[in-house]
Amino acid sequence: MQIALTGKLAKALGMKPPAIDENIDPLFTWTANWAKVWENRRTEDLLVLVNNATRFTVAVYQVKRKDLNKIEEKIKNAIRNTLLAYNLNTEMVDVYLDLSGAIEYTKNSSRHASAWVTKAGLECSFHIGREYNGIDKMYSDVIGVASNYRIVNYSNNKGEGFYTYKAMIKAMEDLTGLQPYKSRAFELRITLDLEVYTAERKILVPANLSFTNMHKVIQKLFDWSNYHLYNFTVFNQLTGDKELSLVPFMEDLEYDSSAIIMKEHTLSDVFPKSKKMVYTYDFGDNWKHDIELVQVIEEYDGELPYLIEAKGQTPPEGVGGIGGFVEFREIMLDKDNPNYEETKNWSRLWTPELSEWKSRPRVIDVWW
Repeated sequence: MQIALTGKLAKALGMKPPAIDENIDPLFTWTANWAKVWENRRTEDLLVLVNNATRFTVAVYQVKRKDLNKIEEKIKNAIRNTLLAYNLNTEMVDVYLDLSGAIEYTKNSSRHASAWVTKAGLECSFHIGREYNGIDKMYSDVIGVASNYRIVNYSNNKGEGFYTYKAMIKAMEDLTGLQPYKSRAFELRITLDLEVYTAERKILVPANLSFTNMHKVIQKLFDWSNYHLYNFTVFNQLTGDKELSLVPFMEDLEYDSSAIIMKEHTLSDVFPKSKKMVYTYDFGDNWKHDIELVQVIEEYDGELPYLIEAKGQTPPEGVGGIGGFVEFREIMLDKDNPNYEETKNWSRLWTPELSEWKSRPRVIDVWW
């Protein structure tokens, strides 16, 4: 595996690497840069790599100068973990990495690669700003996942645009001859009772999906804006008593001392031992989403998470719970209501019926 270093990164590493070997398959070569995320900070903290064949991005945050002595280990782990974040066949990923060989550093001399890695760093910085908001002493080597869901190479000819994660997966499939997806999956039914009707989403998710990403899946499918507190609760199916509560942050334990932090937990910690749990969002409006395990699929060969079916429009954020939604909906269904125009302006693009696009089966991108 060739890692072509930008001048900044080569200087930081104290290296004068040789020229890149043009005979190496570009799928095994990456361009690497060390960038600064926050303008108000003095030092670089983001390691960015872009694959030279597919423009697939891998990024690690935070990587400070003292961390550069372990850069080779960080690069290997980040490439593997980022690929596996797409729920890929582990065997295919390992074969690709074995064929890539040991890391060899070279000097980047491609203007195109420099532009790609700079742009990738900027996109990753935007993601870090939205997702982590300046959290100190945090570390993630899957920062690049979100940027690979964006189309590249479309500025001159839209027909030439492509998703980098799809390009990388197809290249690895062609290289190894292995199927790209093979995982244990859960089919789930998520329902939100709105009194006048029920909003329902039927989905397929990887069994090892984190609760953090399950939160993102629900937020996306029910058009929530991630403004409020939330938790997951598992109840005893026989007694109805609460068995387990999972919360995202330490400060949430002030409200429920029996809860556990969800960070290291996945859906397989609950399913299939339990068949149901509840996701509650916005403790003021108190939106309770019932999550039911429909079936376990031991070997699923498609991209996940995936929306199978969607029924029922979801409420707008901040409508005031079920009672507020019922009143809001009555107004929106009656153009002669004196409060119609004001309510419509407040709800912006909300419509009483779920759009055809939102009800269409599709892959769910949860990487904001």
